[in-house]
Amino acid sequence: MFAVIMAGGKGSRFWPRSREKMPKHLLDIQGERTIIRETVDRIRPLVPPERTLIVTGRSHAAELIRQLPEIPAENILIEPVGRNTAPCIGLAALHIRKRFPDAVMLVLPSDHRIGDEITFRKVLAAAGRIAAEGNSLITIGIRPTGPETGYGYIEQGDPFPSGEKEAIHRVRSIREKPPLEQAREFLRRGSFLWNSGMFVWKASTILGAIEKFLPELHAGLLRIREALGAEREEEIVGEVYSAQKAVSIDYGVMEKAENVLVVSRDFDWSDLGSWDALWEVSEKDENGNAVRGSWIGIDAFDSLVHSPGKMVALVGVRDLLVVETDDALLVCRRGRSQDVRKVVEALEKDGRKRYL
Repeated sequence: MFAVIMAGGKGSRFWPRSREKMPKHLLDIQGERTIIRETVDRIRPLVPPERTLIVTGRSHAAELIRQLPEIPAENILIEPVGRNTAPCIGLAALHIRKRFPDAVMLVLPSDHRIGDEITFRKVLAAAGRIAAEGNSLITIGIRPTGPETGYGYIEQGDPFPSGEKEAIHRVRSIREKPPLEQAREFLRRGSFLWNSGMFVWKASTILGAIEKFLPELHAGLLRIREALGAEREEEIVGEVYSAQKAVSIDYGVMEKAENVLVVSRDFDWSDLGSWDALWEVSEKDENGNAVRGSWIGIDAFDSLVHSPGKMVALVGVRDLLVVETDDALLVCRRGRSQDVRKVVEALEKDGRKRYL
C-alpha cells in the first residue's frame, strides 16, 4: 500500500495566514504541528514514509522536504502547474505502478482534521483490502451532521458484501455542492454522505478509469510514463500539464464510473476549509470563543481570534473571525469565511502581490 498526499492548494480561504509561498498545509494553524505534518504522522502506522508520495508545486517542495525529512526526496512529485486532482492523481499512479504494478494507493488531501485516528486507519485498511481484491474505485464518505453546502455528497446504493466490519455500499450518485434546501433534503433522505475527497484504489484501476473517461489526460500520462527517469522527464511533464484542462477526479471519473464503492464511519472529520471550520473544531471558552494568542473579551461571544503576535480586545460583539499577521488584519462575520477568497482575488486584481 502506498499513500498519495495532494498538497497543491493555495488555501486562499485561510488568508491572511495562508499565502502563495506558505499555504495553509505548511502552517501550524490548529496546533503545534503543521497540517501536513499531522497528515503524514496520522497514516504512518499504515503506510511508512518510503511509500508515502506528496504531490506539490515547485515553490513548496523545499519547505516540504524541510518539514518532512523522513520522506525520500524522490517521493516529492512536482506539478509544474495546478490542474486540479485528476492529473495529480494520474501522475502519482504512474510512479507507484512503476515501482509495484499491483499496488493499492490511498489518496488523501493534505489539510484534513481527523479526530479518531485509530478508526480512520481501520477504514482505510478495510478499503485497501477491498481495492486489492478487485477493481473497485473506493471513496470515503462522512456521515453528515448538518445540511452543509460547502461539501459534495455521495448517495449510497445497495450494501456491498465484503466480509469487512465497515459499512460499505455501492455508490448510486455523486453530487456537487448543493444549495441549502437541497442539502436539507439530502439529510432528510438519510442515504447521503459528505464527500471527503479521500480515495482508495489500485494504481492500475485508476489509470484504466482515466483511460476510459479522460482519454486526453491518459495520452499525456503515457508520454510521462515513457519519460520517467529519463533526462527529459521534467520537460515532458511540463508539456503534458500545460496542455491539460483542469479537471477533478470526481467530475472526470467518479461521477461516470460504475465500479464505485463508498466506505463510511464516524471518525470526527473536518476538511479545515475555512476559518469557520477551524472555529467549529476548536476548543471554546464558556462564551463560545476560540482563541489563539493574547486577548481580552468583554461581552464577546461565539468568535474566533487567531493572533499570535498582537493583543486583541473584543467588546460587545459576537460571531466574528479576527485574524492577525504582521502585515494584514482580517475581520469577518462568522459564516462568511467562504468569501475570504474574494479578498485574495481582489488583491490579485489590484496587483498588491506583497499581501499574497
